[in-house]
Amino acid sequence: MTLRDAMTTAPTPFSLLRTGLVALGLGCACATSLADITAIVAVEPTAKKAAHTILRSQMEAGLGKAAGQTASVTVSEDLADVMRATRSAGYDIFIGPAQVAASALDRGYELVGANHKSQKYVLVAAPTTAAVGALKGGRLYLPQQDSIYTYMARGMLNEAGLSFKDLKQVQYEKYPQAGLTALLLGSTDATVVREDDWAEWSAAQPKAAKLLASSQPVPGGFTVVVKKDLPPELRSRVAQWFATASEPSGLALATLKPETAQYKRVAELGLFTPVALPGVQRVNAKEAQQLQGQGALLVDTRTEKEFRTKRMKGAVWAPYVEKSLKDVAFDPATDDFSALDKLPAKPMVFACNGAECWKSYKAAKLAAAKGHKNVYWLRGGLPEWAAEGLPTEKD
Repeated sequence: MTLRDAMTTAPTPFSLLRTGLVALGLGCACATSLADITAIVAVEPTAKKAAHTILRSQMEAGLGKAAGQTASVTVSEDLADVMRATRSAGYDIFIGPAQVAASALDRGYELVGANHKSQKYVLVAAPTTAAVGALKGGRLYLPQQDSIYTYMARGMLNEAGLSFKDLKQVQYEKYPQAGLTALLLGSTDATVVREDDWAEWSAAQPKAAKLLASSQPVPGGFTVVVKKDLPPELRSRVAQWFATASEPSGLALATLKPETAQYKRVAELGLFTPVALPGVQRVNAKEAQQLQGQGALLVDTRTEKEFRTKRMKGAVWAPYVEKSLKDVAFDPATDDFSALDKLPAKPMVFACNGAECWKSYKAAKLAAAKGHKNVYWLRGGLPEWAAEGLPTEKD
């Protein structure tokens, strides 16, 4: 084509778009510099040695080759930020401790595997401590705020109806086992350690401390999860790489498959309501239906939109407008439950969106505190009701 031809040939819309993209540096020539698949390695604060073995460039090369795409890998010690990223599906792959994996698995990710056996955690205290509840007003030693130890401690306290706010002091330090030394020296009243570490220490110090609570097994080491909406073939190649070829990048092979229930329990310990509410009787869905048949009010504390979209048949709407923390030590003064005053003086069963929803917990606790008799709490809420095949309705 001559120069004159080039000058007189009208450009097509596509050629104009392509020219613009090239001018902006977004054309095909530079596409290989853009990441097609993203991953983040979340470093447990108490396991930084494991992170030091991670070779990011090596992982990017290996993972990229396995995926057939450019890979970008980020390493982060900010677990709070990583947890936020799981809620927004910020990466294609999360590689991190159990609490990170648990959050991602609830939000559109699937399990690839873990690289360390599951382990239990225990809450131990001074030998004179009668029970977990006796720690109210006491001191707790924990190894760093975002560690799995802190996560498990919060859950075990929550189950007993306690909050960190109920404690006189929560001391965060570097090393998990140092909590046992602090307990021995009397500088703390309780700490959380791995069950194996407790067994070894208590054998040498048989009467120095007392076991108050034990967790269920928790996946150890790093767990790998991948976004479900990635193409099946791509997910398969990525899973194969983590199970067979990740070692040169410093990451042990993710060949273990912990039960999904283990991750669910981790999520429940950190985020869910306690399993009991003093002064209120907890019931299951079938018991709630029976109470309803005997004249009790089935009270739905969710938003109006949720109530109208789907609800337990025969439920009445009494919204709990929640602004306080999702914590047993919540401040009801910051919330609005004026709807309670409009309910008749009858037995009440409070429910919302399941064990992770705090509205019904708070509503039941407030109703009991205001002197209402026969207050019940359906912790499983609408999800449990529906799972039991009980009737629902909508507007």
